[in-house]
Amino acid sequence: MGLSINTNIAATRSSMYLATNHANLQKSLDRLSSGKRITEPADDAGGLAVSMKLEHTGKVLRATSNNISNGISLLQVQDGILKSAGDIVSRMGELKAMHSDVTKNAADIANYDAEFNDLQGQLYQLSLTEFNGIRVFGDFMDPTDGSAATNEPTSHAVIFNSTGADDSATNSGLFLQVNTSEDGSAGPQVGAQRALLLSAITVTQTSDGATPPSYTFTVGANGFEETAHTDAGANGPITGTFSLATSDPTNAANIFSLGDVTQELFTTALQNVATLRASNGGQTRHLQFAQANVENQITNLSAANGRIMDVDIAQESSNLAKQQILVQASASMTAQANVANDVALMLLR
Repeated sequence: MGLSINTNIAATRSSMYLATNHANLQKSLDRLSSGKRITEPADDAGGLAVSMKLEHTGKVLRATSNNISNGISLLQVQDGILKSAGDIVSRMGELKAMHSDVTKNAADIANYDAEFNDLQGQLYQLSLTEFNGIRVFGDFMDPTDGSAATNEPTSHAVIFNSTGADDSATNSGLFLQVNTSEDGSAGPQVGAQRALLLSAITVTQTSDGATPPSYTFTVGANGFEETAHTDAGANGPITGTFSLATSDPTNAANIFSLGDVTQELFTTALQNVATLRASNGGQTRHLQFAQANVENQITNLSAANGRIMDVDIAQESSNLAKQQILVQASASMTAQANVANDVALMLLR
């Protein structure tokens, strides 16, 4: 190859390699500093597209997991209230037993009835419990003005019927559907039921203490109250439907005395509350399994995305050292190639 001044091929090539090696060095630095194998679409357009979809699905699933956690929290609050309701009903049964003590005078009996009526009001207040503004228990009237609520069933076949079957499925207002997949409402859902606490503690009895197989309860002008009952005989239990909860324990139209009912009424009500707690436990477990599945999906998606996006630190560190050497070598060779022009100039002297 001849010696020329206008075109220094060696210097041009060395400069090109220097630019290429410098770009590769910068790319290696970007990958190591970001921890990502793909720092721009040009690195791997297909891989980046897949990664974006995986990241999106992961974010949706994380939000879904949070929603499931909230559903579990609502059911846990509900169970806590049901436990308290069960304790109150048990206390009512205890008062009934003491009320039947023949050694108690009229003042003692009145005290038991007074405590019983106070407990009725407390049970009603428990039924109004909310979780972040959402009613925890199914109701049949608006808690503010007593009118029928649009998001609650206005009538129902109660959950505790003659066959023990759950009729609550016919009342969509009782269920809060929790999404358990990235598909939202189009995917699988788990229902968190607003338990029928008021229904559970509303029991019908006949004068002999037997409990008929089915019953309903009503909402009167004074709020949630017992239905009208008929006297089956003097100085003994009466036939009727009794609610152990009342919105106004001071209103004579809403209350009854312990002498009007039998111990079986409290036993039945307590069994109904236990049934609600069992149902609550099943729903909670269902949501916990759903959340575990979602968390497993999140883990797998994160691992899949990592295999696409994450840089191999060991490999890239080795590549960095290589590019640093190449940059230094190409810079040195470019400097030496530029000396060739000086040699040509020496021939012209």
